[in-house]
Amino acid sequence: MRANWTEESAYRAVSSWLRLRTSQETHIDLVGAQDDSMAAGARKAFAEIAEGERERWLKIPFTGCDGLPKTGQHGFAWIADGHNLYTSNTDLGLEMLTEAITTGMQPPERKLIAPESVPSLKELAARTAKSESENAYRSAGA
Repeated sequence: MRANWTEESAYRAVSSWLRLRTSQETHIDLVGAQDDSMAAGARKAFAEIAEGERERWLKIPFTGCDGLPKTGQHGFAWIADGHNLYTSNTDLGLEMLTEAITTGMQPPERKLIAPESVPSLKELAARTAKSESENAYRSAGA
Protein backbone atom coordinates (compact mmCIF):
# COMPACT_ATOMS: atom_id res chain seq x y z
CA MET A 1 0.00 0.00 0.00
CA ARG A 2 1.16 3.51 -0.57
CA ALA A 3 1.51 6.01 2.23
CA ASN A 4 3.47 9.22 2.68
CA TRP A 5 5.90 8.15 5.40
CA THR A 6 3.62 9.28 8.22
CA GLU A 7 1.52 7.52 10.80
CA GLU A 8 -1.61 9.28 9.56
CA SER A 9 -1.10 8.36 5.90
CA ALA A 10 -0.46 4.70 6.77
CA TYR A 11 -3.55 4.72 8.99
CA ARG A 12 -5.67 6.08 6.11
CA ALA A 13 -4.23 3.60 3.59
CA VAL A 14 -4.84 0.58 5.82
CA SER A 15 -8.27 1.81 6.93
CA SER A 16 -9.32 2.14 3.28
CA TRP A 17 -8.00 -1.33 2.46
CA LEU A 18 -9.79 -2.86 5.45
CA ARG A 19 -13.12 -1.62 4.10
CA LEU A 20 -12.63 -3.77 0.99
CA ARG A 21 -14.14 -7.25 0.96
CA THR A 22 -10.85 -8.71 -0.27
CA SER A 23 -9.15 -7.65 2.95
CA GLN A 24 -11.41 -9.99 4.92
CA GLU A 25 -10.48 -12.90 2.67
CA THR A 26 -6.74 -12.23 2.62
CA HIS A 27 -4.36 -14.22 4.82
CA ILE A 28 -1.57 -11.99 6.17
CA ASP A 29 1.36 -13.20 8.25
CA LEU A 30 3.16 -9.88 8.77
CA VAL A 31 2.60 -6.16 8.36
CA GLY A 32 5.92 -4.62 7.34
CA ALA A 33 6.31 -0.86 7.16
CA GLN A 34 9.13 1.35 5.91
CA ASP A 35 9.39 3.15 9.24
CA ASP A 36 8.09 2.95 12.78
CA SER A 37 5.47 5.67 12.39
CA MET A 38 3.89 3.91 9.42
CA ALA A 39 3.78 0.63 11.38
CA ALA A 40 2.07 2.50 14.21
CA GLY A 41 -0.52 3.95 11.81
CA ALA A 42 -1.24 0.54 10.30
CA ARG A 43 -1.65 -1.03 13.73
CA LYS A 44 -4.00 1.78 14.77
CA ALA A 45 -6.22 1.02 11.77
CA PHE A 46 -6.29 -2.70 12.60
CA ALA A 47 -7.11 -1.89 16.24
CA GLU A 48 -10.29 -0.08 15.16
CA ILE A 49 -11.79 -3.15 13.47
CA ALA A 50 -14.94 -4.65 14.96
CA GLU A 51 -14.40 -6.85 18.01
CA GLY A 52 -14.63 -10.23 16.28
CA GLU A 53 -12.02 -9.50 13.63
CA ARG A 54 -9.73 -7.29 15.72
CA GLU A 55 -8.21 -10.18 17.67
CA ARG A 56 -7.18 -11.96 14.47
CA TRP A 57 -5.47 -8.92 12.99
CA LEU A 58 -3.70 -7.77 16.14
CA LYS A 59 -1.97 -11.15 16.52
CA ILE A 60 -0.01 -10.39 13.35
CA PRO A 61 3.51 -9.00 13.91
CA PHE A 62 3.94 -5.36 12.90
CA THR A 63 7.41 -4.20 11.89
CA GLY A 64 8.99 -0.84 11.36
CA CYS A 65 12.51 0.07 10.39
CA ASP A 66 13.91 3.11 12.13
CA GLY A 67 15.18 2.04 15.48
CA LEU A 68 15.51 5.67 16.47
CA PRO A 69 16.03 6.21 20.19
CA LYS A 70 12.77 8.09 20.82
CA THR A 71 10.51 6.27 18.36
CA GLY A 72 12.27 2.97 17.88
CA GLN A 73 14.39 0.72 19.96
CA HIS A 74 14.31 2.44 23.36
CA GLY A 75 11.29 4.72 23.62
CA PHE A 76 8.81 2.86 21.47
CA ALA A 77 6.20 1.24 23.68
CA TRP A 78 5.65 -1.49 21.09
CA ILE A 79 8.74 -3.38 22.21
CA ALA A 80 7.35 -3.64 25.72
CA ASP A 81 4.12 -4.93 24.19
CA GLY A 82 5.91 -7.65 22.22
CA HIS A 83 5.88 -6.10 18.75
CA ASN A 84 8.88 -6.55 16.50
CA LEU A 85 11.11 -3.77 15.32
CA TYR A 86 14.05 -3.75 12.97
CA THR A 87 16.70 -1.23 13.84
CA SER A 88 18.49 0.73 11.15
CA ASN A 89 22.22 0.81 10.63
CA THR A 90 22.41 4.56 10.17
CA ASP A 91 24.66 4.89 13.21
CA LEU A 92 27.20 2.52 11.64
CA GLY A 93 27.05 4.43 8.36
CA LEU A 94 27.70 7.71 10.15
CA GLU A 95 30.61 6.18 12.06
CA MET A 96 32.12 4.92 8.80
CA LEU A 97 31.65 8.34 7.18
CA THR A 98 33.24 10.12 10.12
CA GLU A 99 36.22 7.75 10.06
CA ALA A 100 36.65 8.24 6.31
CA ILE A 101 36.61 12.02 6.66
CA THR A 102 38.94 11.96 9.68
CA THR A 103 41.49 9.55 8.19
CA GLY A 104 41.09 10.50 4.53
CA MET A 105 40.74 6.79 3.67
CA GLN A 106 38.02 5.36 1.47
CA PRO A 107 35.61 3.18 3.50
CA PRO A 108 35.08 -0.42 2.37
CA GLU A 109 32.55 -0.97 -0.40
CA ARG A 110 30.61 -3.36 1.84
CA LYS A 111 30.34 -3.84 5.56
CA LEU A 112 28.66 -7.01 6.80
CA ILE A 113 26.81 -6.72 10.08
CA ALA A 114 25.19 -9.37 12.19
CA PRO A 115 21.40 -9.17 12.48
CA GLU A 116 20.04 -8.18 15.85
CA SER A 117 16.57 -8.85 17.18
CA VAL A 118 14.84 -6.24 19.32
CA PRO A 119 13.58 -7.68 21.64
CA SER A 120 16.14 -10.48 21.81
CA LEU A 121 15.28 -13.93 20.47
CA LYS A 122 15.59 -15.28 24.01
CA GLU A 123 13.02 -12.76 25.23
CA LEU A 124 10.67 -13.53 22.33
CA ALA A 125 10.96 -17.27 23.04
CA ALA A 126 10.12 -16.66 26.71
CA ARG A 127 7.05 -14.62 25.74
CA THR A 128 5.90 -17.33 23.33
CA ALA A 129 6.34 -20.04 25.96
CA LYS A 130 4.41 -17.97 28.49
CA SER A 131 1.59 -17.32 26.01
CA GLU A 132 1.38 -21.01 25.07
CA SER A 133 1.32 -21.96 28.73
CA GLU A 134 -1.49 -19.49 29.44
CA ASN A 135 -3.48 -20.77 26.44
CA ALA A 136 -3.06 -24.40 27.56
CA TYR A 137 -4.23 -23.41 31.05
CA ARG A 138 -7.34 -21.74 29.62
CA SER A 139 -8.04 -24.71 27.32
CA ALA A 140 -7.89 -27.07 30.27
CA GLY A 141 -10.88 -25.25 31.72
CA ALA A 142 -9.09 -23.45 34.49
